[in-house]
Amino acid sequence: MKQTVLLGGYTRKGGQGIYSAHFDDETGTLTTPQPYFTALGSPTYLAISQRQVMYAIDGDGDQGGIAAIDMSGVHPRLINTALKPGSSPAHVSLDEQRQLVFASNYHAGRLNVYKIGADGAITETDEVQHDGRGPRPEQESSHVHFASLTPDKRLVAIDLGNDRIYTYDVTDDGKLNHEQWLQLPAGYGPRHIQFHHQRSIAYVLGELSSQISVLRYQDDGTFQLLNTQSTIPADWTAHNGAAAIRLSADNRFLYVSNRGYNSIAVYAVSDDGLTLTLIQQISSEGDFPRDFNLDLTEKYVLLVNQNTSNGTLYQRNAQTGILTLSQKEIVTPEAVNVNFLAQ
Repeated sequence: MKQTVLLGGYTRKGGQGIYSAHFDDETGTLTTPQPYFTALGSPTYLAISQRQVMYAIDGDGDQGGIAAIDMSGVHPRLINTALKPGSSPAHVSLDEQRQLVFASNYHAGRLNVYKIGADGAITETDEVQHDGRGPRPEQESSHVHFASLTPDKRLVAIDLGNDRIYTYDVTDDGKLNHEQWLQLPAGYGPRHIQFHHQRSIAYVLGELSSQISVLRYQDDGTFQLLNTQSTIPADWTAHNGAAAIRLSADNRFLYVSNRGYNSIAVYAVSDDGLTLTLIQQISSEGDFPRDFNLDLTEKYVLLVNQNTSNGTLYQRNAQTGILTLSQKEIVTPEAVNVNFLAQ
């Protein structure tokens, strides 16, 4: 299978924004990423719709928001932008059924919702402001870091600043209602969440605490904290921030990136989804790894290191979950987000 790789990233130190590359999973070869769309300011995260429209984070001077980009032609084309005063969001996700886009703004501590029009353009429909803080220096205020759909089509929002996991009901016209939350231990600093593909279980990753926790997701949209463990060795005392989390399609293996310890931690997942067992820590082959992703066949994993602007490709054993270094020093300027698409 021939696949396209799209990388989102910063434009602060030479990065040109969105890069593309070609990946051949039969030979395990990745071409050198090339600039794909360079008209945005630090498009760090991307969400690509089934209609081949990309929704990318955008920053322009003292404004930030989301840009809609048509990918269906020979060259990408900007459809529109939805910007407002302040910093850019940290994460963007899609609701294909209701044709909505969700943006998580870390610095402003808010959620923004956009409706997708017939032409792919977006119009803001709602904004929700969080408040609160935590005990760590990075938790001086609310920091919404991630939002995505739950299995039953609610919205889950992760707030690193106040140690909460929120759930919202979502209307068809893009309004958020019936806010509920789980209060995590003080200083946990949650960043991203991943749901089990078959069970009412979720895995939340703590950036500030370098921990991963198993949660039970309940019918009323609330979460129950079940167990927690570290993503780094007990003797690691230097700085670390957990970053991204991915679960294999068969629910058997969970992967977590660590910035500082500069690694991917690999966990075996029990059949009931409730127990994680660490089976590997493998070097990121660079500094400050951010996002990574499994390719469409799940035979490979591609990771990007932000500070050293290099990508690392691993071969993945589907039976054991173990990663083996396949290629390193792939040039990925300021990349922090990895997406695989069918060609």
